[in-house]
Amino acid sequence: MKTRQRLGLVSAGVLLVLVLGVALISRRGSASSSTRTETGDTSTRGASGAGQQLTSGARGAGVGGDPGQPRTEQPRPAGVLGSYAWGSGEAQLGRDRPTEGNPTAPMSLTFDQAGNALVLDQVNGRLVRLGPDGNPRDTLPLTVQSAQDVAVARDGTIAVLDRLADKTIALLDPSGRPIGNLPLEGKGLEQGGLSTGLFVDGDSVYVEAEHGPLIRVGGLDGRSDTERPQLPGRPSRDGKAFLSANLGPRGGNKVYVHAVERSSRQHRFSREYSLPLPVLSILLLDSDASGVIYLAVSGEVPHPPEEVRPEHWVRLLCLDPLDGAPLGSADLPSNPMPEETFRDFAVADGGVLYSVRAPEGMTLQRYTCR
Repeated sequence: MKTRQRLGLVSAGVLLVLVLGVALISRRGSASSSTRTETGDTSTRGASGAGQQLTSGARGAGVGGDPGQPRTEQPRPAGVLGSYAWGSGEAQLGRDRPTEGNPTAPMSLTFDQAGNALVLDQVNGRLVRLGPDGNPRDTLPLTVQSAQDVAVARDGTIAVLDRLADKTIALLDPSGRPIGNLPLEGKGLEQGGLSTGLFVDGDSVYVEAEHGPLIRVGGLDGRSDTERPQLPGRPSRDGKAFLSANLGPRGGNKVYVHAVERSSRQHRFSREYSLPLPVLSILLLDSDASGVIYLAVSGEVPHPPEEVRPEHWVRLLCLDPLDGAPLGSADLPSNPMPEETFRDFAVADGGVLYSVRAPEGMTLQRYTCR
């Protein structure tokens, strides 16, 4: 299921306000030495060599333009890794629509160190490895009953989260051979269903507890950690920060992102972003190897009472790792299909891969900062 709760805690730091619109608006002067207000959502910022505009295709009028109007055109991705029909064949991905119970599609995806995309096709009981050309390289059998998330370590070790049935994290070597299992429940996480993410950092395996701290459940060697120490947020991929995010009051349009220095545990920044429409959920909080932060949020476009299904919108923000300033943004197509998933995004250097579902199958679309 998509992330729909708060990620992290609001840091007791300075909240800097950003209003996101379609056009570039000139930067306003600072109100004081400790508080700054900025406007505009596609301005180029130059921190750490990553200050490039996000170029992900057309903006939809429902989000980037008049907040009260629906989209007039569909966003276009910067590229497509591949499209895969529903099924159990080599170039297909599984979808399940039971008579009783929730429909499901591939729950999660990530990248390995060779640049291959790894799709968690739990309906077919497998991981599907896709090459940079989008073609299947191989499949690896799952060893748990109800897999929902996947992460890959630098040495190629694969971790698979089952938070509902087996309540464990299965470890596989790069070829899919089982290494061991780490118990999910314990100190800091009494119920496996409360875990909201799986992360591998160095030789350690972590689970996120209720969109809050990360709990170390063990190592890549399969040894569990009975002490289960915690991290204050999601580790950035450049190894320099911990990240967290949360929504403002229910029904509002505020999103907050916070960063803590990893080495000193000192607060790096807290920043407030104002979206043009109310935000319902945070879909993505991650970073690439350069430290650039990716935040994706979703919400509903206001609609007449007679419309049965409201239109949803998704916006991706690309943020500077040093102060959270916007490097760019893009509107993405929403997923109108009813299938439950756990994570629809995977971050690669310079952008994200986004799984978009349709009646005929799933397409993996690229949205990049360059």
